[in-house]
Amino acid sequence: MAEAVKVIVRCRPMNQREKDLKCEAVVEMVSNIGQCQLKKPKDRLQPPKIFTFDGAYYMDSTTETIYNDICFPLVEGVLEGYNGTVFAYGQTGCGKSFSMMGITDPPTQRGIIPRAFEHIFETIQVSENSKFLVHASYLEIYNEEIRDLLGKDHKTKLDLKEHPERGVYVKDLSKLPVNNVRECEKVMDLGGKNRSVGSTLMNADSSRSHSIFTINLEILDTGTSGGEHIRAGKLNLVDLAGSERQAKTGATGDRLKEATKINLSLSALGNVISALVDGKSKHIPYRDSKLTRLLQVSDNVVHVVHPILKLRYMES
Repeated sequence: MAEAVKVIVRCRPMNQREKDLKCEAVVEMVSNIGQCQLKKPKDRLQPPKIFTFDGAYYMDSTTETIYNDICFPLVEGVLEGYNGTVFAYGQTGCGKSFSMMGITDPPTQRGIIPRAFEHIFETIQVSENSKFLVHASYLEIYNEEIRDLLGKDHKTKLDLKEHPERGVYVKDLSKLPVNNVRECEKVMDLGGKNRSVGSTLMNADSSRSHSIFTINLEILDTGTSGGEHIRAGKLNLVDLAGSERQAKTGATGDRLKEATKINLSLSALGNVISALVDGKSKHIPYRDSKLTRLLQVSDNVVHVVHPILKLRYMES
C-alpha cells in the first residue's frame, strides 16, 4: 500500500466577533475541483490567489460529507490492518475541534471522531469470519512533554521509546479495552477532562496541547478453510493545538511559552508533510518533534506506510 497524504480545506462561517467587526469574506471555494480562491479585500480587480487541494469545503459544508468523501476509505483501511491518521491543522479558533468532535444537533455536524467510532464497531458487528480485540489510548503533548490522559496522574511525563519490533511507542501508556461506541466515548470524555486548555484573545477555551486518541485493532481472521491469520491496525485521531501569532492572541507568560512550543511542533509537522508530498526527499524529518515521531511510519510494525489525512482551515 503506497503512502497517501490527502489535504482538504474547510472554511468555517464567521463567528460573532468577526461579524461585530464587520469583517468581509474573501474566501471562495470551487468544490468540484478542490479549489480555494483568496481575493484581495479592497482590490477586486486583482485576480484571486488560487490553491488546489484534494477537497475544498465551504461554510455550508457538513462533517458528514467530509467523512464520507475523505475519512471513510481511510478507516476502512484500518479495519483491513493498515495504520491511519486523521488530524486537523490550523490557526487557533478556526474550528479544528468542531470538525474532529462536532455537535449532536444537527446530526450532519457530528464530528469525525464519533463517526469513526461508529464505523469501526458497525463493521465489527457484521463481520462473520473475523474476531476483533480493540484497545484505546489517549495522550497529549504539552510543551513537548507526553502525558497519559487516562493515567492515575495525568501530569506525569512519559518517555518516547523505539523498539526493533514494536517501532515507536510511549512507555507505560494506558491502553483500555473497549467493546462498543459508548465505551470509546467514555474513554474520550475521561481523557478530555484532563487536557490542557487556556484562554487567549482569539479563543476562550483554546487547546494548549496536541491530543492523540488511538484505537488499536487486533484482527483474527478464521477464514473459510479453517486457517487463522492475525492482522493489526491503528487509527490515530488527532486534535492539534492551533497555530498562533502572539500579537493576535495576546499571549504572555505561560501562554507565550505554550504557543512557542505549539508553533515549533506544527512547523516540524509541516516539514514532514512537505517532504512526503514532494516524493523526491530522501530524508523525512520525523525526529524533529515528538508529535512527528509518534505519527511516524513504521514499516517493521505493520509493513505498510501510514496513510495520513490532513484537514487545514483558512479563516474567512
